[in-house]
Amino acid sequence: MIEHKIADVQVHLAAHPVADGVADATRKVETIGFLIVRLITDQGLEGIGVTYHEVGGEATRDLITINMAPGLIGRSPLETEKIWWEMCAYLRGVGRKGLMFCALSAVDNALWDLKGKIFGLPLYRMLGGTERRVPVYASGGWTSYDDDRLLEEVSSMLRKGYTHIKIKVGVDGGKNLRRDLQRVRKVREMVGDEIVIMLDANNCWDAGTAIKFADAVKECDILFLEEPVFADDIPGLKHYRRSSCIPLATGEHEYTKYGARDLVLAEAADIIQMDGARVGGYTEMLKIAAITQAWNLRFAPHAMEHLHMHLVSAYGHMPFLERLLLFEEVTGKLYKNAPVPVKGYMEIPGKPGFGLELDMDFIRHQD
Repeated sequence: MIEHKIADVQVHLAAHPVADGVADATRKVETIGFLIVRLITDQGLEGIGVTYHEVGGEATRDLITINMAPGLIGRSPLETEKIWWEMCAYLRGVGRKGLMFCALSAVDNALWDLKGKIFGLPLYRMLGGTERRVPVYASGGWTSYDDDRLLEEVSSMLRKGYTHIKIKVGVDGGKNLRRDLQRVRKVREMVGDEIVIMLDANNCWDAGTAIKFADAVKECDILFLEEPVFADDIPGLKHYRRSSCIPLATGEHEYTKYGARDLVLAEAADIIQMDGARVGGYTEMLKIAAITQAWNLRFAPHAMEHLHMHLVSAYGHMPFLERLLLFEEVTGKLYKNAPVPVKGYMEIPGKPGFGLELDMDFIRHQD
C-alpha cells in the first residue's frame, strides 16, 4: 500500500439564499449551504468533508485554515483517532460544542473519505455494510407555510414516492397548539393511513406543553415527535418521554459521544439523531452507533443524507436517512453525482470513500 501524507488543506463556502420567509417554530431560515474541506495528499488523492454554512461559516473556515491546517500537513489520513484527539485537546478551550466541532467534523469526514479512497472501497463496505439501497424520508412542512402550501409540499413528497414524511409543528412560536393540531390532521387526512408521519417542534415548548400536544395529536398515528423542548433541557426531555405515548426523537444539537451518553443515561430519547457534520465526524458517529446499539435505541441521523448513507447501510438500528427538501437545490449544485431518492430509497455510489464528486466550477464561483 502506498503511504499518503496530507499535503494541502483547502476550505470553501457555498451558500444559497432562502426566499419567502421560510421559518420553523423558533427561527427564520435566511441562508443554507455548506462549508467544504478538501484534503489533498502528496500522492494526489483528495478527500472531501462538509459541515453547515448557515450562521458562522466564515468563522468555521478560519478555525480550519488558521488553527487546524498546520497540524494536518504531513500527517497520514489513516490517523483519524489520533488526529481527532489532538485537535480536540488543542481547541477544547474555545468550544466543546458548536463551531469548533463543526470544523472538526468536516476535517474528520474528509479523512474518512481519504481512507476509503486509499483502500479503494466505499465507506459502507469498510464499515461492514452490504446494502446499496437505503431508506430515506422527506422533511419539510415549515410552520410559515399556509395550509395550501403545506399540503402542496406534502403532495409533492408523495408524487416523488416517499412513504415517510416529516413536517414542522410549533406555529406562532409554539403558542398555537390548536392550529398545529389542525395542520397535522389535514396532512393525515390527505395522505391516508399508510404514509408514516413524523413531527418536528424545533425546541419550542416546555415539557408540559409538549405532553399536552402529544396527547392531542396521538390520534394521527405519529412515528415520533422531534425536539419538543429545548435541546439542552435534558430533564424536560426525560419528563416528556415518561409522560407521552409518542416516541421522542432528539440529538441533532448534541455534540460528541458524551452528548449521546448523557441523553441515553438520562433516558431522554427513544431515537437519537446526532449529525455527522456537527458531532465530530465519522470518528464520533461510529462510537455513538455503538452506544445506541448497547441501549437498543434507534439512531436516525439528522439531515446530510449523502454523508450518512454509508452509516445507514452498515448499522441495522439506523432506520432511514433524512432529506431536507430545502437543501435539494444547493446539494444538487455542490456535487456532480449526488444520488437522489427514488420511491423512498437512495442508492449509494459504488466509488471509493463517500463516492461523491464536487462541482468545483460551482464552488469556485461561490467563493
